[in-house]
Amino acid sequence: MKSKTHGYIFLLLALTIFSAQDAISKHLGSAYSPIFVTMVRYWAFGLFTVVLAAKMRGGIAATARTRHPFLQVSRGILLAVQVVLAITCFALIGLAHSQAIFAATPILVALLAIPLLGERVGWRRWTAIGTGLSGVLLILKPEGGFFDVNLLLAVVSCVNFAFYVIATRYVSRQDSAMTSFFYTGVVGAAVMTLAGPFYWTPIHGWDWMWMLAVCLTGTSSHYFLIRAYDNLDAAAVQPLTYIQLVYASILGVLIYGETLTLNMIVGSLIVVAAGIFTVWREHIVARRAVVPN
Repeated sequence: MKSKTHGYIFLLLALTIFSAQDAISKHLGSAYSPIFVTMVRYWAFGLFTVVLAAKMRGGIAATARTRHPFLQVSRGILLAVQVVLAITCFALIGLAHSQAIFAATPILVALLAIPLLGERVGWRRWTAIGTGLSGVLLILKPEGGFFDVNLLLAVVSCVNFAFYVIATRYVSRQDSAMTSFFYTGVVGAAVMTLAGPFYWTPIHGWDWMWMLAVCLTGTSSHYFLIRAYDNLDAAAVQPLTYIQLVYASILGVLIYGETLTLNMIVGSLIVVAAGIFTVWREHIVARRAVVPN
């Protein structure tokens, strides 16, 4: 019981820090290239993963050993692209609207898992998937007859992250979580270091402090998330991640003056409910699969 309590504390810390990181990223992404901001973030994140791997049993060599080198590298690239897309969305669309669309990730993962992982989906999850996608359409519904094409960037970001999650699920069948985490940081840092210098921009005034803050929040949030997964299973973690949508709405309105439309609020509630149900059903089906007949 005590370990679960610690797990929930670590998870809430991680989600709170992630949300602060998103708010800072929106500010930086509005003033500098998202690719440049992502590169700086990954320098800190990559160093953190290397230090963490070095402290594991067998060191970096053992941690880097993988049965899926291509997929691990692909995961690292996908997540790096995801961070760039997310920062761009925060700057162009806003925190609340972006997170409302990102909330559909578990639904897309369930949909993609059918052809890519060979998972079977019953009528309950099909219903949840369809309901969740209808919620996304409601979020995307044009306000005043005008459709913001920037919203499509958030959809692309959501799909990209769903592929990252699918790849992570696949490699987790044979690779440890630490191995996947190591490749996420190192590959992402390498990729962004190749691309980022082309977007180098002098950092002005207090933005140096914000850059430092985004590096610290990125590192600490991932650390607390790892600690959370040490004490909780994915089925317990996933529903609580929707707290980020609440945080994003509050920060977006209070700090950046964003507006929450009725379509967005109702659509978000539908997506969150469908997502939680989808994750719950996956957990139930997985438990039944391991129970001996």
